Amino acid sequence: MATTLDQLPPIEPSSTSPLPPPPQTSHKHQRPRAPKKSRTQNVSKFANLPPDPLYYFEDGLRKVHPYDYTYNTFCKERWRGKTLLEIFSTEFRDRPLEYYRNAIAAGTVCVCGTDKQATRTDTTRSGLETIVKNGDMISHTMHRHEPPVTEKPIGIVFEDENIIAISKPAGVPVHPTGRYNYNSVTEIMRHDRNGFNPMPCNRLDRLTSGLMFIAKTRDAADAFMHQLKSRTIRKQYVARVRGEFPEGDIICDQPILQISPKLGLNRIKADGKPAKTLFRRLRYNATKNYSIVECHPYTGRTHQLRVHLQFLGYPIANDPIYCNRKVFGVNLGKGGEGDDEDIITRLNRMGKTEVAEAEAYHEEIVNEHQRKKAEKMTGEVCEVCATPLYSDPGPHELGIYLHAKKYECEGGAWCYETSLPEWALEDEDEK
Repeated sequence: MATTLDQLPPIEPSSTSPLPPPPQTSHKHQRPRAPKKSRTQNVSKFANLPPDPLYYFEDGLRKVHPYDYTYNTFCKERWRGKTLLEIFSTEFRDRPLEYYRNAIAAGTVCVCGTDKQATRTDTTRSGLETIVKNGDMISHTMHRHEPPVTEKPIGIVFEDENIIAISKPAGVPVHPTGRYNYNSVTEIMRHDRNGFNPMPCNRLDRLTSGLMFIAKTRDAADAFMHQLKSRTIRKQYVARVRGEFPEGDIICDQPILQISPKLGLNRIKADGKPAKTLFRRLRYNATKNYSIVECHPYTGRTHQLRVHLQFLGYPIANDPIYCNRKVFGVNLGKGGEGDDEDIITRLNRMGKTEVAEAEAYHEEIVNEHQRKKAEKMTGEVCEVCATPLYSDPGPHELGIYLHAKKYECEGGAWCYETSLPEWALEDEDEK
């Protein structure tokens, strides 16, 4: 019998007292606020005109033609005191090291000065030995090639004048990140709604599908973020994991640490951030050896559900990172097994010289044709910028078996729920 949120133990209070609700005061006698200066006044990530048309659709994929693009980003704390080449060689894997070396030498990657309002100035520095310091802005002009994403539309679950509850398709990132820019939730919505400025209130991993909240106004975004920070929202996810997950309430409270920002890899580490998840098995398919599991995260760490399920020995069945035998070995990282540096080295080959295959594909869930149709370097290069080209991702690479199903306010003021994906509805009669 499927479990419900009513059966959950109460949400634990945060380490600090919950924030009080925003006061409902009249603005009649308040002094009008001075307009805030925009931190990114002259720092747009969209310094170049987008392709026209922006999107085209082919083989079930949403695609963007290559385009010229200038990316501006402020110095992160971990970049301070490092050279441009050190930063690009350790943080980014989109292009080979030689590309970054040549781009820095040519000045298409440079450091820009900023003024007291953090607005870009005309002062630039470039060169392989250029040191990046606090307050600097790094500018990178490039011929950009975006990976395609699914052509499935962003679903609308609910909408009013303040907020939109959406169903995010698997494989689409929330924000521009890494190799993705226009193929992201915020940019697709901006395009489809003629310049609308979406303000995401929660985030999902790129490969995860399901419920997200997009604010229409800053006040609406602040109100929702207040509820998230005070931990008064219950979250329910559904996952399809490898093996026979045990019955009953299973709680994992292992801390999580990001061990490679470049690869987005997270692991269980004693010095990581506190994390806690409750899991319940809904049913088990003995024929195909997978379980459908309900997941209730108490905290919101990056890859939390994926890492906790791997640690317990039941990774998400088609997870190309945490259920990958080529990366984690025969035990798939159960109990935190495996040397970090060895794992990073093997994972770095995935999607370049090797296809990132989850354990599910070794068990022939995906046929041979799909296995061949997978994203990796083709050996060809772009005629314009000489960057290595990638093949299109296969259908099995566009998402994982993890879905954000339901968000509910603890006080019962609101509740939003999405439909389950097909992979969670197979063999519903089996328990």
